[in-house]
Amino acid sequence: MNQKKREVRRNIAKISIWGTTYIHPRNPYIVALWSVTFPGYGHLLLHKYIRGFALIVWEIFINQKSHLNLSMVYSFLGEIHLAKEVLNINYVYMYIPVYLFAIWDSYRTTVELNNIYLLTEKNHPPIEAITVKPFEINYVDKRNPIIAVFWSLGIPGLGQLYLHQIFSAIFVLITTVIFVRFSHVVAAIHYLMLGNIQESTDILNKQWLLYLPSLYFFNIYETYLNTVENNKLFAAEQKMFLINNYQSINLKFKSNWVK
Repeated sequence: MNQKKREVRRNIAKISIWGTTYIHPRNPYIVALWSVTFPGYGHLLLHKYIRGFALIVWEIFINQKSHLNLSMVYSFLGEIHLAKEVLNINYVYMYIPVYLFAIWDSYRTTVELNNIYLLTEKNHPPIEAITVKPFEINYVDKRNPIIAVFWSLGIPGLGQLYLHQIFSAIFVLITTVIFVRFSHVVAAIHYLMLGNIQESTDILNKQWLLYLPSLYFFNIYETYLNTVENNKLFAAEQKMFLINNYQSINLKFKSNWVK
């Protein structure tokens, strides 16, 4: 007798050739803090890529027009008059509402997704193990968080490729090339290694340079977190498969869905 397939109201994960999207508990304060460092980063942690990419592009555009990074550098150096002189007030006032929205929306969305996870986890939704398409294959398996961090330490975006987050990897690689190209940071490191400190300092574009720290450290954190959660998803899929196919219906025990 054919068993009727159980309908699931909410899915907890989706595997496609472009990546693995899944819901898991997150700390809303940590997500909001990443939005503070760079609008859009909090949304990328939530796998809300379209909204995150849009906010990142907006941040770069408005920041460049307002010269906000350059103004911050002068403020750090104590040159307040130069900080005021380079700042474009028209664009700064456009920057503030979107900046606050990114923080608020990432916090709100995290709380809502955590609630959805609690509702979904109780229903033991099925998880896809593999998807095979003509041009790409994606599957859930265990990966090493240290390896993911290692590749992100090399160039931001490689850690996402290791995790098969294709859209995120392409976007991060492109932004990394843009930031490095216009900040001249590689040339500055070259002159610094030659001992020419003055030339290394003069060649740096401070406006573009200030994007790099947040980009670099966020990608390290994101790839490590996603690798850990991806491994939990793999364990959950294995557990549900064994329960559905090998566990006796008479066996009853209490356990969490994901361990």
